[in-house]
Amino acid sequence: MLEISTLVGGAAGDGIKQAGNAIARVFNRLGYNIFVYEDYPSLIRGGHNFAIIRACSEKILSHKEKIDILIALNQDTIEKHAWRLKENSIVIFDSNSVSTEGIGIPMKEIAKEKNLPLIVRNTVALGALGGILGIDFEIIEDVIRSTIKKKLEENIEVAEKGYEIAEKGKLKIEKIENEVKPLVTGNEAVGLGLVKGGMKLYIAYPMTPASSILHYLAAHEEEFKIATVHPETEIAVIGIAEGAAYAGIRSACGTSGGGFALMVEHLSLAGQAEIPVVIVLSQRPGPATGVPTYTEQGDLFFAMFAGHGEFPRAVIAPGDANEAFYFAAEAMNLAWKFQMPVILLIDKHLSESTFTSNFDETSVKLELPKWWNGNGEYKKYLFEEDGVSPMAFPGNPNAIVKSNSYEHDEYGITVEDQDLVAKGHEKRLRKMKSLEEYLKNKETVKVYGNEDSDIVLVTWGSSKGAVVEVGEKLGLKVVQPLYMRPLPVWELKKHLEGKKVITVEVNSTGQFGKWLEYHGFKVHEKVLKYNARPFAADELEERIRKVIENFRR
Repeated sequence: MLEISTLVGGAAGDGIKQAGNAIARVFNRLGYNIFVYEDYPSLIRGGHNFAIIRACSEKILSHKEKIDILIALNQDTIEKHAWRLKENSIVIFDSNSVSTEGIGIPMKEIAKEKNLPLIVRNTVALGALGGILGIDFEIIEDVIRSTIKKKLEENIEVAEKGYEIAEKGKLKIEKIENEVKPLVTGNEAVGLGLVKGGMKLYIAYPMTPASSILHYLAAHEEEFKIATVHPETEIAVIGIAEGAAYAGIRSACGTSGGGFALMVEHLSLAGQAEIPVVIVLSQRPGPATGVPTYTEQGDLFFAMFAGHGEFPRAVIAPGDANEAFYFAAEAMNLAWKFQMPVILLIDKHLSESTFTSNFDETSVKLELPKWWNGNGEYKKYLFEEDGVSPMAFPGNPNAIVKSNSYEHDEYGITVEDQDLVAKGHEKRLRKMKSLEEYLKNKETVKVYGNEDSDIVLVTWGSSKGAVVEVGEKLGLKVVQPLYMRPLPVWELKKHLEGKKVITVEVNSTGQFGKWLEYHGFKVHEKVLKYNARPFAADELEERIRKVIENFRR
């Protein structure tokens, strides 16, 4: 397996995100699979930003702590990341700003010679990286032309200067004869999936790390034939989404933990009024403001149990960009098929990381809901055996469509009669049974690694990438449930019973491990991380090896 990891670091405002994107595109054009991890504080300027770009001949879904190349635009980068260097790692640095050993390039001086802002130092660094790796400059130029719009020719000139100064071919990288696949972030994949699932309206109040879903969809409104709305609060966000769904428009909204907290009363409204709405919940560390630009898997129980009263919902947790695309579309289908809220549970690590994608957009099929046939009087909440009533919308001259947050009869008229209250509960609960039966014919759990291993790593969401890589390397079985609620117990039993189970998740209490135990599964060990950073593959490998050693003593 051929692979190389590059870290580029500097201060906020140095264009680290752009630099990471450009480096990823260079390796992508050489045929490598890409994973980009981004790390930045909640500051407009200042603070330390960095990106780790891992390129590999095989499919990868995680980064590593140790790196092969360090590109330092400031001294902070050297001081904070020297521990990541291997014995043969290469350091490229701005010799006008940084004091260290390695390959110094006068990046600041080169930028000033062309009367360009200091942010173009990242373009000089890109050129230098190309030279050190022995990459044809045409590839560097092509990437610059595809990513930079302002002062394009000047940027190409400074990149060429960095290329010429660098030590040519010091770490020669091979080109791989792989198909060049698109690079997408998790949030872009979510946006595409929602559109493929028939979404016509996306509503959101910007909240890191879900904000870029709104930005992406707003930038492509005409192409996708959708509308986007940025209201004044998260309460307004979900209210608009529900109102649109009541009127027959497939809608979705997105937020993070604090915004979801504000949506909770409306979440219960969607459950009681049986309104189909998709909520994308991208987790960040809490409680309160927490660590707003970092990651955690701490909202699992919140997503599964938020809301007053008892009502059905689905909670889906994709683990990479391909799954984010597919299950965003599936969330739209399930919400409308079962007329319930569906939560797509992701996190910052999935939202903002960049993946080599290979999802097939034609694999998503738009599923139509149960329509009213127009016969007799319309009953929005008809007591059907499967719990799902036929749908009609305001504007239909033959139907009076009443949606009610109060307990109601089949017509939607408010009731307090004890028998009708019980019937309303039973109707809504039947939806969960229907959903479970439906999911028994779907892929609800993914399995990787050694099927015969007596040790099973169980994980969910974005932790999948590191866990699968470690599990396959160590010859272990890896199980990844895709649905958190309803939990596919019928499928998990096939893979967990009689095994040593290790759960891996990014929170401090082992929420998913507890959810497994609630359903009767034995969890032998919980490997947790809760410092607002995701698992890196090499870090996780070390921790799993220690657990296995303890098992076998």
